[in-house]
Amino acid sequence: MSQSPGTATEDIRVLIADDQPLMSGALRIMVDSTPGLTCVGVAADGVEAVEVCDATPTDVVLMDMQMPRMDGVEATRRIVAAHPETRVLAITTFSSEDYLVPALRAGAAGYLLKDAQPATVLGAVRAVRRGESVLSPAVAQKLIAAVETERPAVGALEVQPGDPDGSDLTPREREVLGLLARGRSNPEIAAELHVSESTVKGNLGRIMDKLEVRDRVQVIIRAAQLGLVTLSLD
Repeated sequence: MSQSPGTATEDIRVLIADDQPLMSGALRIMVDSTPGLTCVGVAADGVEAVEVCDATPTDVVLMDMQMPRMDGVEATRRIVAAHPETRVLAITTFSSEDYLVPALRAGAAGYLLKDAQPATVLGAVRAVRRGESVLSPAVAQKLIAAVETERPAVGALEVQPGDPDGSDLTPREREVLGLLARGRSNPEIAAELHVSESTVKGNLGRIMDKLEVRDRVQVIIRAAQLGLVTLSLD
């Protein structure tokens, strides 16, 4: 019988896709030395990443964006389409919206920079395995900036007449939304609002329902389009 995502009794199976041997080697050591995580393979480009996911059960892919033969955006799109249960975490040197928005639109569950601390990367792997989306505060703000300045780049989430406008969000839901747009995690939101994590999850679920989106990333995109969140200085 299969386990539910992120259960304590199963290892998280991680694929590393990066064309830089030093980076992929460091990530592999980090994954294999962490209890509860297992590296199932290393891919040197997007083609190999897709092939490994097709052949080997994979829970999370640590995906570089700029690789030969097939870049991380296209590889993410193909992996998510063929294996919806596999979560892709973009980890890259590039923080510009040239990579950020396409990666998230392709289905990446999170986006981290390669200078992130190991604990941040490992926490993100566990979070996306649980079904959460992961954006650092800096990346969340870049996403908002990209939506505000280049709305056509977000494609299928373009607002149409009659779409939800967020007017039915409660004051507490707006508070949660504002903190989400600043890159706060569920525990951080809970601590700041002095509520439980389950309460935060409930609020996020209602926000997604009201905005008619499926995950935290799309919440930020939709909210930025509607002017419900803006760039923050903190």
